[in-house]
Amino acid sequence: MTFSPVETVNPDAPPGLLIIADHASAALPPGYGSLGLDPGEFERHIAYDIGTAGVARGLAARLDATALLAGFSRLLIDPNRGEDDPTLVMKISDGAIVPGNRAVGAAETERRLDACYRPYDAAIRARITRAPRPAILSIHSFTPQLRGRTPRPWHAGVLWGSDEASARRMLDGLRADPALIVGANEPYLGGNPGETLDRHAFHRGLPNLLIEIRNDLIETEAGQATWADRLAPLVRAAFDGT
Repeated sequence: MTFSPVETVNPDAPPGLLIIADHASAALPPGYGSLGLDPGEFERHIAYDIGTAGVARGLAARLDATALLAGFSRLLIDPNRGEDDPTLVMKISDGAIVPGNRAVGAAETERRLDACYRPYDAAIRARITRAPRPAILSIHSFTPQLRGRTPRPWHAGVLWGSDEASARRMLDGLRADPALIVGANEPYLGGNPGETLDRHAFHRGLPNLLIEIRNDLIETEAGQATWADRLAPLVRAAFDGT
């Protein structure tokens, strides 16, 4: 399969809603091998957000929206970081040392930015310019437990930095299901400087929200379809009030 830094799903959809998945892929461009890692590491969350590609594609189909999926592993370079972020190229991730990143300096970082990060970033920017005030939905996933810490109780989390109103509508929609435990700005805080939504939505005043789904719930196609079905009407409701 030919490597591409961006996968565009449903490109001819109306431009009012854009779905993005920063960590959708565990792929690496030619010439990087496995970054010195055992190939099995690329099946873990350190390489990509498990299940998010399927959920994003499913939402694009159900909402007649375009989705942009990063086509490269976060182990190569993380598109959900600012270009000056010290964690842009991770040398250690959840206990795994990344040999191919150990000696990465400014020149190699620039090559990775040009090959992967910037094309994905540019695709988001170009899509945003097609509508006067598009809404942006970012899809991520998280592990049930991290580094031996207390298990995470949430089935999903809604994160925000600038658009709390849309996030609250999404929270209300998800929490209407008594079977779900839904975190507000959990398991991470939303709105960190330099992240994708900060670069593309916050400063433009665009409606936006980020949804984190526990990855054991979406590791199968059936789970991805279930969550796409669950989220689709709630996404519309969340953004309809903006």
